[in-house]
Parts: sequence; C-alpha cells; structure tokens
Amino acid sequence: MSDPSTASIVSTPGAHPTDSGTPATAGQPQSNEKPRGLLGDAWRDLRRKPLFWIASTLIVVFVLMALFPALFAPGDAVNGSLSRSLGKPSGNAWFGYDLQGRDVYARVIYGASASIQVAVLAVLGTLLVGGTMGIIAGYRGGWVDGLLSRIADVFFGLPFVLGAIVILTTFNGSGSGNSKVKIMSLVTISLIVLSWPVVMRLMRSSVLATKEADYIVAARALGAGTGRIILKHLLPNCLAPLLVYGTIMVGSFIGAEATLSFLGVGLKSPVVSWGIMISDGKDFLRVAPGLVFFPAAFLVTAVLSFVMLGEAVREALDPKLR
Repeated sequence: MSDPSTASIVSTPGAHPTDSGTPATAGQPQSNEKPRGLLGDAWRDLRRKPLFWIASTLIVVFVLMALFPALFAPGDAVNGSLSRSLGKPSGNAWFGYDLQGRDVYARVIYGASASIQVAVLAVLGTLLVGGTMGIIAGYRGGWVDGLLSRIADVFFGLPFVLGAIVILTTFNGSGSGNSKVKIMSLVTISLIVLSWPVVMRLMRSSVLATKEADYIVAARALGAGTGRIILKHLLPNCLAPLLVYGTIMVGSFIGAEATLSFLGVGLKSPVVSWGIMISDGKDFLRVAPGLVFFPAAFLVTAVLSFVMLGEAVREALDPKLR
C-alpha cells in the first residue's frame, strides 16, 4: 500500500482574496470546520456509501445471531425426533426438519455462532502473530528481516487446504473424542498457522514505507526508544491496511471453516456449523434441497457481508480511490 501524502496550502490571515478580488475582511464569516485526519475522512466517505450500511446491517444481524441465538430461534438445534425425519417446512419449522428430525431453522441460526466465533478468533490471532512479526522484520531489518521472511516463505508455500487437512487429521481425527471447545480451538489454530505470513508481509511492507518518515526520524533524534516509536508512531500509521485485510479475512475464514467442516476435518458434532449442515444434507439434495440451500444461503450472505464491508473500508482509506 502506498504511503498517502497530502499537500497543504498555508495562507496568512487577511491576505486570502475573495470572489471580488479584495482581501477578506474581519467581518466576513470564517469556516469553523476542524481539520480531519485519515480516519475522519474515511468515516465521512463511508457514511455516504449505501454498500457500507447494507453490509454493516447484515453483519450486526449475524453477530447478534452468534451471541444470542435463542432470540432468533427458540427451538432445539441439537435434539430431534425421528418421526419428523425430512419433514417439510411448516409454521413450527420454517426450514423443515433434517434426517434426524431436528429443526433446520434452529440449526442454521445456532450454526452462525460456531462459524463466526472461529473466524473472528482466527483473524485476531492471525493479525497479532503476523502483525508482530511484520513490525519486527520491517523495523529491525538485516538478518532479523531475512530470517523471519524465510520462515514466512516456508509457511506461505504450504497449500492451505492440504496443510489444514494434515494438521486437523493429526489432532482431530476420527475417534479422537475432543470436546466442543477443543475442536473449535484446533480449527482456529490451524487457520492462524496457515494464514499469518500474508499479514506479516503486509505489515512489513507498511513499516518499511513508514519507518523513514520525518516524524519517525525526529522521534528517534529526540531519544525515543524502540518501544515508543513502534507503539506511538509506527503502529497507528500502519494499521489501515491490516484493518481492511482483517475485515475481508473474517469472511474468508468463515468460508474456510465451512470448507474444512464439509470435508470432515473441521468442526464436528456436537458443534453445530453451516459446513456440517451442508455436508450432512448433500446426500438428500433431491429429496430435501432445503437441507443444503438454507445453510448455504446464510453462509454466502455472511461471507459477502464481510467482503463488501472490507471493500468499502479499503476505498475509504485509500486516497487514490477517492
């Protein structure tokens, strides 16, 4: 990401010409608008974008579904009755019943919790690990940069799906008997391990473009320590690309979790997940297409919401796209 720069015009009071060509007088109204920073300009642009409000509204709904699923679906998402097996949609079950007689609508709502929790935790871990290593590599340079870059290249060369399958089949194979928390933790860790090199490269490039700026050189000349320079100057000015990428990455990780769960190496029962529901319903696609359509529709909507929000934030933070 290029280093944004702005040009400012400084004028002295009383010398600024008016439309008639005469100097401005003291009695004329003056603008009281305070200068805005990068985030202020970005927020002003975001408020004017309908896409931002649509994506934000959908994300708020999904987050509420993940935090308070009982508000959206009071039914039981785990237990069912075989007498209702593959039942059609009705007033009691809006999306019908699955093979084991469980309410599909309730399972779709409760499935948002596991998918979003895994995605958000994986994004936070990826930003923390990759961002920290990127700052160290970019600021220190030399052999430290070379060593961390080569380590990142090793992980970057691993195919994502293949690496996740190897990790999860090793620690979460069939018959492992892991609890719900341990299953979700393993999936989260696998996503972090395979995704941090991208964030590391992104942060490293931002630090390299920023560390020789005038305000960094001035802070170093005034005796500021490494920790203060990184926390007070470098980090705030390098967070914009990470904020954009992190928003988009939440949607990507939701899709990645669903893919791994569909393949049988991700989340497993007793966890309720959209990927698990799609995997269970694929064999009944002709008889009961809703078993695949409804969780897939929620999955696609959630992924697109985070991707659209990330694109809107990217356009607002990038001065070249304004």
